[in-house]
Amino acid sequence: MKSPVFSIQPSWVIGLTLFALSLSAQERKQKPANPLPGTAVKRDIHYATHDDVELKLDLYRPQPLPEAPLPVVLWIHGGGWLNGSKDKCRADFLAQKGFAVVSVGYRLTDVARWPGQIDDCSAAVKWVRDHAEAFQLDPDAVGAWGSSAGGHLVALMGTRPTSDDTTIKLQAVCDWFGPTDLLTMPPNVVSETRTYEQVSQSNGAKLLGSPVPEARDLAKDASALYHVSSDDSPFLIMHGSEDPGVPLVQSARFHEALKAAGVDSSFVIIEGAAHGGREFRTEEVKSQVINFFNEHLKP
Repeated sequence: MKSPVFSIQPSWVIGLTLFALSLSAQERKQKPANPLPGTAVKRDIHYATHDDVELKLDLYRPQPLPEAPLPVVLWIHGGGWLNGSKDKCRADFLAQKGFAVVSVGYRLTDVARWPGQIDDCSAAVKWVRDHAEAFQLDPDAVGAWGSSAGGHLVALMGTRPTSDDTTIKLQAVCDWFGPTDLLTMPPNVVSETRTYEQVSQSNGAKLLGSPVPEARDLAKDASALYHVSSDDSPFLIMHGSEDPGVPLVQSARFHEALKAAGVDSSFVIIEGAAHGGREFRTEEVKSQVINFFNEHLKP
């Protein structure tokens, strides 16, 4: 697939604010919604302790439970790595479609710097496999889905090598408009419209603990584009054509790199959509996500 031609528009300034505030403080405090019909949820399950921080997840499953173990999709929330919560799980509807859904709480940048966030996500995958029998989960059918900063993290979950690849290897990844190259994200680049002082206060700088231009190796470690290899997980990448916060080219370049490495990757551009929004909540989009996980996680 040929990469489209992109240009940076003045709307980046507004878009960066949208990206940083994609989940507001008010949303973080919002009480968890009741589970959808035909599903049940176990909340605040302790899955790991990192640097004295207790990490928790929520587990959604269909009710009544089927006899066979359930394929699993981990939901990784967005919020610019500094906002957001596991309590608002966008993937909960998958529990109505025969999946177990694990909504993961991870350390935000006010608590931990990189690689704390990806370490937490990896620990959640390990918890799923270690507790598969107890919760009727299929340890050989585990995928991940995330949006924005969550998309960034799931893209890394599907590409970044670790010392425990056997335990955390995923069978499918759905990346919704996640940054895949921190070095070229507009908030991290000094330009005519962005000063060094602004760059040093970007979400990327808060994630890495340093302005991104001064931490190139760390930024590459935190960018899925630089980890692509032939044994990566299958991907479904979805991105709005009018996204003002994460440039569409971030997903386009990532998809091209995956295809060049021989990885099974599909790239869907949601026409007219910005950084999430109602265009991503249509039945058509939901069906594409369901079909992707059905293909790769169900026998």
